[in-house]
Amino acid sequence: MSAPNILILMVDQLNGTLFPDGPAEWLHAPNLKKLAERSARFKNAYTASPLCAPGRASFMSGQLPSRTGVYDNAAEFRSDIPTYAHHLRRAGYYTCLSGKMHFVGPDQLHGFEDRLTTDIYPADFGWTPDYRKPGERIDWWYHNMGSVTGAGVAETSNQMEYDDEVAYNATAKLYELSRGLDDRPWCVTVSFTHPHDPYVARRKYWDLYEDCEHLLPEVPAMDYEDHDPHAQRIFDANDWCSFDITEENIKRSRRAYFANISYLDDKIGEILNVLETTRQEAIILFVSDHGDMLGERGLWFKMSFYEGSSRVPLMISAPDLPAGLIETPVSTLDVTPTLGALAGVDMAEIEPWTDGQNLVPLANGTERTEPVAVEYAAEASYAPLVSLRYGKWKYNRCALDPDQLFDLAADPHELNNLADDPAHAGTLESLRAKSEARWNLETFDAEVRASQARRWVVYEALRQGGYYPWDYQPLQKASERYMRNHMNLDNLEESKRFPRGE
Repeated sequence: MSAPNILILMVDQLNGTLFPDGPAEWLHAPNLKKLAERSARFKNAYTASPLCAPGRASFMSGQLPSRTGVYDNAAEFRSDIPTYAHHLRRAGYYTCLSGKMHFVGPDQLHGFEDRLTTDIYPADFGWTPDYRKPGERIDWWYHNMGSVTGAGVAETSNQMEYDDEVAYNATAKLYELSRGLDDRPWCVTVSFTHPHDPYVARRKYWDLYEDCEHLLPEVPAMDYEDHDPHAQRIFDANDWCSFDITEENIKRSRRAYFANISYLDDKIGEILNVLETTRQEAIILFVSDHGDMLGERGLWFKMSFYEGSSRVPLMISAPDLPAGLIETPVSTLDVTPTLGALAGVDMAEIEPWTDGQNLVPLANGTERTEPVAVEYAAEASYAPLVSLRYGKWKYNRCALDPDQLFDLAADPHELNNLADDPAHAGTLESLRAKSEARWNLETFDAEVRASQARRWVVYEALRQGGYYPWDYQPLQKASERYMRNHMNLDNLEESKRFPRGE
């Protein structure tokens, strides 16, 4: 039996609570809804870290940031860390990336044989936080609330330009693969930057949500003093006090965000249509790197362990995974071992390199007993934060903050911290023991600080004199495209056609 093709569709900052069982009924997302009908749908999937670069490095490697060293959006993803692209390529797959993966460092491939676009974000150390300066805002790259106050309609933007290019290259690649000129199985990863803020959308998608009943968050904004310490740090990092956020700002931001889900749905529909019309079969995985709080409790963007920020959609359409809803908590760390299992790779060659679990047994009814782990050690933190999601419970720990314990079955909006409730002392003690067995927060903190300090020295040095950026430059061999004089015209036209002529 030949190894299956694999298509990975990744989006950026998509709130998993909007995917309770595939896309929420009120979202205009017909292509994703159609995909959901034939997919294993993981209701409670969590990012390994609620920020782009660390979340994506963990997604690709199956390792937590404390193992990869990708703590923040400017930490190098080392070349010696195996990714699913390495594992599949080693097993004989053609591996290709179109779009964003936020690799930092000189290696901009990490196992991909081809990369069709550059990244949308910088590849250097310029966005490095500094725990030595708690409370410092780096104005030229930190998020601020301008994404909310500036929300609205635009027919093009930096991010639309990028995702239009990502989709174009992805569809062109799938057409190329349909010609059968390479007999290897393929794994193509298509990674979009939407619906990540800024909250700006094209009119055709904006208009879909004119009468939407979900333009205000379920939990309204709280006073700064009523938030937990880490949420307060997020407010400070986002420069909240410099902006007056109105109800209209909130409605327009959420409307644009929903509109961009529909924009992505169109792009995904184009890609899936190529598979269908060229009769290519593939396992299809849909996932996001992290979520977006979307104004719930007054918070925006990500950077926290709250559900809107840390929970992501995850759907897999594959012959070995029965379609249906799975409510057991899982992680994006599980993607790498799951892809290996679906591709028939020897799991003994993957398991030593991953913190995740193969999801095929779970999807087929086997119980999962290990908690899901999440870490955060980037901007708006002054020390690492760690979280465990276990059954109905979520337990958060940071050396600087009081513990948090939430019963998500009874309290889905995480408004009632049970850590000091004597009735739940046993649960707290059990989860704290599991957390302490996994993490030494003092060691974790020291490693993050050392990494930050090294990177500040290197970044400042490399910006002196000649500057040679690591940003990926897509390669195009013009002499191998279309018609050239070293090619036989008859052979060329026949080989580039699908279906083949008579």
